[in-house]
Amino acid sequence: MNYDKLAELLFPHITKTPEDYETIYPPRQLPAGAKVTRLGPSPTGFIHLGNLYGAFVDERLARQSGGIFYLRIEDTDDKRYVDGAVETIITSLDFFGIDFDEGAAIDGSNGDYGPYYQSQRGEIYQCYVKALVKKGQAYPCFLTEEEIAAIRQNQEQNKENPGIYGEYAPCRGLILEEIEQNINAGKPYVIRLKSDGHQDPQKARTISIEDGIRGILSMPENYQDVVILKATGIPTYHFAHVVDDHLMRTTHVVRGEEWISSLPIHVELFEKLGFEMPIFCHTAQLMKLDNGNKRKLSKRKDPELSLDYYRQEGYMPQAVREYLLTVLNSNYEEWRQKNPDADAGEFPFQVEKMSNSGALFDLDKLNDVSKDVLVKIPADQLCAFLKQWAGEFKPEILPLLEGHEDYIEKILDLGRSGKKPRKDLVYGKQIFQFIRYFFDDYFEIEDAYPENASDDVKEILSRYLETYDHSDDQSQWFDKIRAIGEELNYAARPKDYKKNPDQYKGHVGDVSTVIRIAVMGRSQSPDVWEIQQILGEERTKARLKAQL
Repeated sequence: MNYDKLAELLFPHITKTPEDYETIYPPRQLPAGAKVTRLGPSPTGFIHLGNLYGAFVDERLARQSGGIFYLRIEDTDDKRYVDGAVETIITSLDFFGIDFDEGAAIDGSNGDYGPYYQSQRGEIYQCYVKALVKKGQAYPCFLTEEEIAAIRQNQEQNKENPGIYGEYAPCRGLILEEIEQNINAGKPYVIRLKSDGHQDPQKARTISIEDGIRGILSMPENYQDVVILKATGIPTYHFAHVVDDHLMRTTHVVRGEEWISSLPIHVELFEKLGFEMPIFCHTAQLMKLDNGNKRKLSKRKDPELSLDYYRQEGYMPQAVREYLLTVLNSNYEEWRQKNPDADAGEFPFQVEKMSNSGALFDLDKLNDVSKDVLVKIPADQLCAFLKQWAGEFKPEILPLLEGHEDYIEKILDLGRSGKKPRKDLVYGKQIFQFIRYFFDDYFEIEDAYPENASDDVKEILSRYLETYDHSDDQSQWFDKIRAIGEELNYAARPKDYKKNPDQYKGHVGDVSTVIRIAVMGRSQSPDVWEIQQILGEERTKARLKAQL
């Protein structure tokens, strides 16, 4: 076979050589040890937690080593392409603090190693496919879908592995004249890798790859003649990412463990193309507990898999990032305890500390982490975030926030000072539910009055209203509540009531709860005196009178 002639027959329009592209995309000039990482999402319209999880690993590896983190859009599957998906990817990742040094951007691309859209790199891929054909390591395959289906049926009957290989790869043996006849007859064809692997496990070579997370991975070599260029001239993912990762000088490829089974194909492609392999880091799947059992997060079952979920609920990006670090590195929480006020970016992230057996995602724990994060964020920043969130996802409450920032900041700061600050705030939707009683249109009595004091509600409120003085300090205010309770036979201290329950109707806590519910509508809230100071005298009295 004259492979040079075959290559020219298949790719007459390709004039550049691999050497040309090596010159166009030279090795990067970076400090020793600098890592080059990439995120390569497909523009399918759905960006999920796994994308953010992987992006965080990429970003940490590059940032901590003085390297480069870039965004590549892997849009070779035009059937799954969704308009606007690239903008969604970029804005969603930007919201969570993931920024790129180069690559695809909303207003085009930036960087010297583009194009950063795979759909714009067709000639580059075809150049390298042509090079493989020239070396006799790839060939055109004219099998129809019906013929491939028949081969698969035969393999199933013989209990053999499915695929095109060995005796099941009839186009491997076509001579140049037969190939020319097929092309002249207008027969569509793909280009397949001519694998050197052996399908017999006894004869197959074992390949060993050092995974950045999992250590040494050993498995049989590839023996499948996989498609590397579709009939449309578009490469498959397998081929495109190998070429791109080489030319963009990627040093570390972070991807999900579902790609481990494809590793033998990628190893063979790197070897045949003569490229140095990057370090693969196969992350564990994100799991959740469901009735005590671990299972993979599901797009269909779990809304929290979508990044839109966190934006719509109003989680602050800092909280999500903080929580993901606890999932990503087993020693992060210990570091955080020792460095409570340090920026999360100072944490020495290590891929070796990542789980390889299923990373457990726990929404309850995210909420706990979010409470810890939000309690340290100044009220003015929380207010600004709340307005931003409301403007996008709950516009009907925006008029309550805009122009009333001083009022909102006082509300958000309730109970957050001192050695043991309250941790009531979690995410936008929950925050508004928590503070809604501060707005008359959203105020309602949600809880029942305490049973011990149910017969005295009106008397308690009436006496409280009579003695109410908005200028009282906290001590004077509580003394009046205690006095009302004692007058109505409520113990001045809960422990007195506990010792002698038959002597009292209840205790002073029941009396203050009656007042709390009348003013806030709830039996649990931050300090009542502070809340009244924020509400103001007129609104406080109006709520008391309404209950009378």
